[in-house]
Amino acid sequence: MPSRLLVAGLDARSLVLAAPVLQRDHHVVREKASAADLLAELTGQGAEMVVLGSRLPDLGVAETIRLIRGSEVSREVSVLVLFAADEPRESAEEAARAGANAVLRRPLDEGRLEDWLAKLLAVARRVEARVPVQGQVVGTPLSASGVHFFGLTRNLSSRGMLLASPVRLPESPDLELQFSLPETTALRALGRVVREAGEVPWPYLGYGVEFLFVPPDSQAAIDRLVHSGSAPFRDPSHGIHCTLRRDEWIYEILEPVRFGAGWQTEIRRGPRRLWRPGASAAFYVVDGSSRDAVLERARAFVLGGPPPE
Repeated sequence: MPSRLLVAGLDARSLVLAAPVLQRDHHVVREKASAADLLAELTGQGAEMVVLGSRLPDLGVAETIRLIRGSEVSREVSVLVLFAADEPRESAEEAARAGANAVLRRPLDEGRLEDWLAKLLAVARRVEARVPVQGQVVGTPLSASGVHFFGLTRNLSSRGMLLASPVRLPESPDLELQFSLPETTALRALGRVVREAGEVPWPYLGYGVEFLFVPPDSQAAIDRLVHSGSAPFRDPSHGIHCTLRRDEWIYEILEPVRFGAGWQTEIRRGPRRLWRPGASAAFYVVDGSSRDAVLERARAFVLGGPPPE
């Protein structure tokens, strides 16, 4: 299916020549003279993908990406950044933090550029059928043998998920994923991180994950959920307000509750290597005059200082 691409900060003709797949699959490529023109076009006509170079006359690349991600109209658009080989490394890192799906450096071989274009156009198509979910995910980066992390899924589609990870993941890792739906066995998928996702709240780090392979039985269960438009996941938050990591321990600070004339929160602790949300043991209780005061005292206690009076 042909897609619509908007290009700014570089020559669209050079992009089409470098990636013949754009012509072969009849994708529509439009070049915009500035970031302002690009943003106006996204608001008015939309697009499946944006390709940015460093020659924007009015805004920096990272600021342009932040504006794209900050708009309800364009926040799901795939963003690819192409930098020259001499562009500072810090520029690439800033673009990735701002929400670019991928940052590549020229010169690029044709195959690598076309692979990224195909992958990111697929990401743009999958967001059309996405439902909000709350579920536990066990992830295993293939590049780190024997290492696991326990995260959450924030939304799910037939082709991917929004992952909330307690640890920072390396650029574009492949992940073995295991998660559950009610009344099903554990579901499995092989996924790849295609973007950092700022919409996931602290203390987690957000990543958009594209499914590379899903076993047929798992795919059927996911499709049933997505097509029904409902999200029957059990809420895995377990009343946790936030988590903190210190040494070899993960501390869970629970949502404060009214206690007498003030407030109270419970702190739970579990070993980092085995931690899963809600599975930690009770460790300490903190009281305070207000909700904010309780949370401040709890954080201070976990981080090693005496709770403020």
